[in-house]
Amino acid sequence: MENKVYTAKDFSSDQEVRWCPGCGDYSILKQVQSVMPEINVPKEDIVFISGIGCSSRFPYYMETFGMHSIHGRATAIASGLKAARPDLSVWIITGDGDSLSIGGNHLIHLLRRNFDTNVLLFNNQIYGLTKGQYSPTSEKGKKTKSTPMGSIDHPFNPLALCMGADATFIARTMDRDPKHMREMLMRSNNHKGTSLLEIYQNCNVFNDGAFFGMTDKATKMNQTLFLEHGQPLVFGENKDKGIRLDGFKPIIVSLEDCSIDELWIHNEKDRVKAGLLTRFFDADFPRPFGVFYSEDRPTYEDALVQQIDDAMQQKGQGNLDDLLKGSNTWTID
Repeated sequence: MENKVYTAKDFSSDQEVRWCPGCGDYSILKQVQSVMPEINVPKEDIVFISGIGCSSRFPYYMETFGMHSIHGRATAIASGLKAARPDLSVWIITGDGDSLSIGGNHLIHLLRRNFDTNVLLFNNQIYGLTKGQYSPTSEKGKKTKSTPMGSIDHPFNPLALCMGADATFIARTMDRDPKHMREMLMRSNNHKGTSLLEIYQNCNVFNDGAFFGMTDKATKMNQTLFLEHGQPLVFGENKDKGIRLDGFKPIIVSLEDCSIDELWIHNEKDRVKAGLLTRFFDADFPRPFGVFYSEDRPTYEDALVQQIDDAMQQKGQGNLDDLLKGSNTWTID
């Protein structure tokens, strides 16, 4: 039976899209819908699961199976689905508040278990759905309705957190770079294991311009660093700046004074250097975009299926009473 050829329209539901005009979510939705025909998976085998937040309306707008689930628990629900149906293409839609606050514990366990799922983490550094409170990624000093004198919290660094949880794939893109976003969506889909794609998404109502320096044409090239495997870390409006390593200390250099051969060469398989890149939050360093790290590691569902198969091979050899008693028993006189 031939696979049906889909178009982006086939993945657009009949539901009215209800985000604020100008919201970055529209761009993400469009790119996801346009990428879906290219992953070569039947629509009935694709599932979008979300938690709670503006981004979590996403499943309504995708003409696939989906579930608008519980605050912070989309990762747990997706894990259960993937364990029961390893054949499905499972996508998790979440925001910085949903996944890093109430859902933080579930996120790190999804990453360490390495279910073959795709996490799209919309990061706008604010709580949008509940009308503008500071979030786990809001910068220190952020004045919001819940922090009128400025936030005193130290913010999460999402990708550093994911590296600490031993994620097998982490990447970053932005809502205002559709071409790059499409590339990262495809890379995420093609990864066997949990992929975590952080998407800088502008909330034009409650946190407008949070990433302006990285998205505006006038400043973008000096404030962003696009990662390419096997290529030197070069940036700047005229590609005249680079990153060199002095031991394990990154240094910005001018290519007028430094040869390109002396620059840091990006390696997606190098966990140590990927960790360094996640720490490029200092104002002096450009913000990295692209694939930080990618690792091949067995998935949880494959190990689970294998364990069940092994148990079935031993059918009739076990004793239920012995199993229930276990090996730790005591006799009380």
